[in-house]
Amino acid sequence: MELPASNSSCENGSLISLYCSSQKVLCQIISDLQPEVPSNVTSNSWQERFRKNYSFYVGLGLAILSSFLVGSSVILKKKGLQRLVASGATRAVDGGYGYLKDSMWWAGFLTMAAGEVANFGAYAFAPATVVTPLGALSILISAVFSSYFLRESLNLLGKLGCVICVAGSTVMVIHAPEEEKITTIMEMAAKMKDTGYIVFAVFLLVSCLILIFIVAPRYGQRNILVYIVICSVIGAFSVPASKGLGMTIRNFFQGLPVVRHPLPYILSLMLALSISTQVNFLNRALDIFNTSLVFPIYYVFFTTTVMTSSIILFKEWYRMSAVDIVGTLSGFVTIILGVFMLHAFKDLDISQSSLPHMHKNPPATPAPEPSVIRLGDKNVLVDNMELSSTPSPEEKPKVFIAHS
Repeated sequence: MELPASNSSCENGSLISLYCSSQKVLCQIISDLQPEVPSNVTSNSWQERFRKNYSFYVGLGLAILSSFLVGSSVILKKKGLQRLVASGATRAVDGGYGYLKDSMWWAGFLTMAAGEVANFGAYAFAPATVVTPLGALSILISAVFSSYFLRESLNLLGKLGCVICVAGSTVMVIHAPEEEKITTIMEMAAKMKDTGYIVFAVFLLVSCLILIFIVAPRYGQRNILVYIVICSVIGAFSVPASKGLGMTIRNFFQGLPVVRHPLPYILSLMLALSISTQVNFLNRALDIFNTSLVFPIYYVFFTTTVMTSSIILFKEWYRMSAVDIVGTLSGFVTIILGVFMLHAFKDLDISQSSLPHMHKNPPATPAPEPSVIRLGDKNVLVDNMELSSTPSPEEKPKVFIAHS
């Protein structure tokens, strides 16, 4: 066996030709061939220190920025759809695409695209179980902005729901799970070949096709859940696609030969189809139903689907303690309750001034003083006697019968 001198660098991604008798084997290095560093030795690489200490916070910041941009984009797109209806053009729910000519809708679309890019980066640095539930902040932002720009009401219970959503998101961040260590696109491909994930993906795909071609034409305009469930189910494919593409970009700058691997192209196609389908059916839902109803329901279904997908694909919950599992589930349930309060009581006229303890006891109304008639006022006394003795026109004369 001999090793050519030209390939003796043994760096990541380098190819090595090995000759043994008459056979030739081509090998690829996917990890550094270096001796293991003892655990008590501190790494001097600032990239390594940054990845270990600050990558989670970078992902957290990108997730919060993504929520702000996505929440703002909903208002812009809704304004564009309202202008479309006012102009008399074919509505999106009826198959019209007149919103593509509206500048306000495009502003919302570009804002949402920027939010998705930030979300894309967040999945590359932080676990999906943390990034996805933080989407509740976009609901909070859209609810607050819709009360100002779309004249949609936000009462006291809605404001309390916003606070509860923030509290639940904080609990989930504190008890965030650790992802299974997947650093290369080759490891990602091996994970996606897992039998459990393949069965789960096929189930989601078949369910989505049934909803699109059978259920949506019949019940889509009457039931708010149809379009939202389609967006949620198809959106579950965007999370592994975003995470895999983020890993591809990172591996590319690390010098790995990801360009020749087929998985990045498959993930790009999956992400494009997922986003386009979500935009289409989300526009239909926004065109018919209230914004303050669409996004909370969409958040609950989408987050549940993504968390289930992450558990099956990335095995994020396998290394968590019982306390962290309970904390994560409690935070998620808290967010759902906050979203429920935010929109279940949105039509009630409840404010701080309408609370019972905010009202002061009104002063007692003084009883009217009885009118005193003096004996000297003979005319008044006689008139009162005549009025009391005169029967009203509605009263019938009384007849008395005496029996002997």
